Amino acid sequence: MRLWVTGYRSYELGVFANNDPKVKVIKYLLKKHFEQKFNDGLEWVITGGQLGVEQWAAEAAIELKEEYPELKVSLMYPFSEFGSQWNEQNRMLLSDLESKVDFCASISKQPYQSPAQLKNFQKFMLDHTDEATLIYDSEYPGKPKYDYQAVQQYAENHDYPVTMFDMDNLQDAANEFQENLGN
Repeated sequence: MRLWVTGYRSYELGVFANNDPKVKVIKYLLKKHFEQKFNDGLEWVITGGQLGVEQWAAEAAIELKEEYPELKVSLMYPFSEFGSQWNEQNRMLLSDLESKVDFCASISKQPYQSPAQLKNFQKFMLDHTDEATLIYDSEYPGKPKYDYQAVQQYAENHDYPVTMFDMDNLQDAANEFQENLGN
């Protein structure tokens, strides 16, 4: 099973540092989810490289490789030179992540030119994965709204399971994470 994971950008969640407690909760939630999926046949966690849920998903999957060495992680970019306009710290985070994944490539061999590249990225991800997981709440729209719409539309005509984690799920995960810290 190949799983596409996407969701909010870090700034959409008010996260401006990787040591933010929200990051720990999201990675905790994703690790639990990946472990369940692994038991159902998960082989690849495939995500983009956006700052936020996508990078945290890759990090969470990489951390799980100690327990599940067969698990593979891939970063797929919509276009070449992805992240080149970011500040040095964020470029270094992406570069470090690239060095730890099993596969990394760009869908388009051209630098960003048009929104069509983002549509092509969505189509590629849908065509090359078996299901999707989104950290997204339709009551709090943001950038992942476009991936959510593409996934919903695709799932209407294809056997394509979708797991959604909304703000209530994140709060539940935060509570569980806090309880586990106390034990």
